[in-house]
Amino acid sequence: MSSRRQFIKASSMASASLMLGAAGFSARSYRRIIGANDRVRVGVVGFSDRFKDTLGPCFLQHQQAQNFELVAVSDLWKLRREQGVAWLKANNSDATVQAFANNEALYSSKSVDAVIVSTADFQHALHAIEAVQAGCDAYVEKPFAETMADNRAALKAIKASQQIVQVGSQRRSGPNYHAANQYIRSGQFGPITMVELVWNVNQPGRWRRPSLVAQCQERDTDWKRYLMNRPFEKWDPRKYLEYRLFWPYSSGMPGQWMCHQIDTVHWFTDLQHPRSVVANGGIYAWKDGRQNWDTMTAVFDYGPAEDMSNGFQVVFTSRMHNSTGGMSEIYYSNGGELNMLTNKVSPKGGMQKNEAAAMGMAPNLLPESDLNAQTTAVSVATAANMGADPLTSMHMLNWMECVRSRQQPNAPVEAGYYHSIASIMTNAAVRTGQKASFDSQRQEVMVGGKVFEM
Repeated sequence: MSSRRQFIKASSMASASLMLGAAGFSARSYRRIIGANDRVRVGVVGFSDRFKDTLGPCFLQHQQAQNFELVAVSDLWKLRREQGVAWLKANNSDATVQAFANNEALYSSKSVDAVIVSTADFQHALHAIEAVQAGCDAYVEKPFAETMADNRAALKAIKASQQIVQVGSQRRSGPNYHAANQYIRSGQFGPITMVELVWNVNQPGRWRRPSLVAQCQERDTDWKRYLMNRPFEKWDPRKYLEYRLFWPYSSGMPGQWMCHQIDTVHWFTDLQHPRSVVANGGIYAWKDGRQNWDTMTAVFDYGPAEDMSNGFQVVFTSRMHNSTGGMSEIYYSNGGELNMLTNKVSPKGGMQKNEAAAMGMAPNLLPESDLNAQTTAVSVATAANMGADPLTSMHMLNWMECVRSRQQPNAPVEAGYYHSIASIMTNAAVRTGQKASFDSQRQEVMVGGKVFEM
């Protein structure tokens, strides 16, 4: 019972801390922050479906209380730029909204203090660099980076700045995830022996934009700016709008989905990246010209680099053509499991007392505990349009509060840097068919003794 009481107390503390954040700072604490009464002007970098459906609505939930305002849109495509202005005006009736054809024009205008970046996957790290170098704080969608060169450059630029950057790993703002983190760190769970991560959907249209592709003309966009540092190729509206299906614009499943779940492994254990990854993927169902897989499995070895006898395995599986199994995140020890789908700790599958005695081992049977005890229950959605879901809303609020307080947010740049390493290692393993490792000294993903490159 003492173990259960300690867990509930930890859960309560995590929830209280987060709910204090949701309630906002006290008047006294606000008065201590220079300029806290000034309105924070925010620009939208990339008026995407992700912004329109989720990030924007989450921002609107808190903008009045936090004294933030959406005032600008930067988008390379004329249609989306116009749609963005209309959306911002409709949701900010008193705001004067400016439109910019590119980020250079946005930042040179000096019209924004912060930006929300929801552009193509391969652009996130590069757009984060642009933001901080312009003196702006940023909320940057995941995946943070799809290559180690971009990952290193963004980490260096952000750490050299004074800007507040929140990476879009919204699990880090969930009370139940904070409770799980505290429980594992307390030692009561015992050493992690394995983690099973699953992300299955049946969404034939996921990442497809056929109606938009038909409307998108090169004359209305800036294809060269879109490519940024990717190799030049001729105009392709599918790679502009359906980029998640095509490498090197996105890794697909690793960068879109796996990076969320693998981030919790790093957070709960303080491990920065896998020791190695083997993976396989294929296009088995959706024969629509895509290059990124509709089915994949990755197996990770995690643990201290200096002690290969210590560690655990992580398995990530995902498919886009059958939703059986849905989404799950289960942590195992020899005493039972911690299940983030049910938000419960249980002795399920754990070593019994008589089994332990026969092996000369101490049993570590876990108590039945509820991660939602004394916390706010927050579920994770897999829909393409999640709306203003609670996790993202909490995460957006945390960023807004940190812009005010100048404290580090729940998912600082390091979180993005490390989940990107795992994602890039997975991408490298699938594309080369070889085991991927990480050279910590060079900060490079390695396959077959060579640096993995595009």
